[in-house]
Amino acid sequence: MNYIDILKYILEGSKTTLLVFSFTLLSIPLGLLFAVIRRSSIKIVKRTINFYTWIIRGTPLLLQLFFVIYGLPIMFGSLFLFDELYGAIFTFIINYTAYFIEIFRGGMDSISKNQYDASISLSLSPYQRYRHIIIPQTLHKTLPSVVNELITLIKDTALLSAVAISDILRNTRELVNRDFRVDAYFVAAAIYLLLTYIIVLIFKKLEKKYAKYYGVK
Repeated sequence: MNYIDILKYILEGSKTTLLVFSFTLLSIPLGLLFAVIRRSSIKIVKRTINFYTWIIRGTPLLLQLFFVIYGLPIMFGSLFLFDELYGAIFTFIINYTAYFIEIFRGGMDSISKNQYDASISLSLSPYQRYRHIIIPQTLHKTLPSVVNELITLIKDTALLSAVAISDILRNTRELVNRDFRVDAYFVAAAIYLLLTYIIVLIFKKLEKKYAKYYGVK
């Protein structure tokens, strides 16, 4: 097997990696939404979101994958019998939403109280306040942290191989075990590095856009 064949086989697995990554991007707007809801004065809402982030961030993603894909069907029967890929996508979204909630919460908390007071004095509605003042600044402040999470997400997709899903890592391991092509690991590493490089490149452009918007050099 030559390097072209190795690359083709590993890239077959990258389709699943990119699919899970793409769907997990939904956790960014979800995280932002729940970070806003968390600021509610209703204690039960705040406590529920805090409990959710505590549970999810305090347990390993791999454990969560096993629980959703294998544990729920045992506990509740066929009603929760997910296809492995769908279960993995659901788990990744739930997991990363919790992390993005905390990232955006920190961004909102770092905004000066004077800006909140000014928006109230201008008689802005809560929607206008968040739409025009709070959220744009939060996104600007948290962009580096969001990029770091997305880089981690690319690497975390390697956990898919542990639940019998053909991704980059699983296909690589098959090549190594079947054909003793250890160099397949280097090809897989190059693909992961390329994916993370693309993410950094995209968000650097976004960061420049926000910096220009806020007059930051």
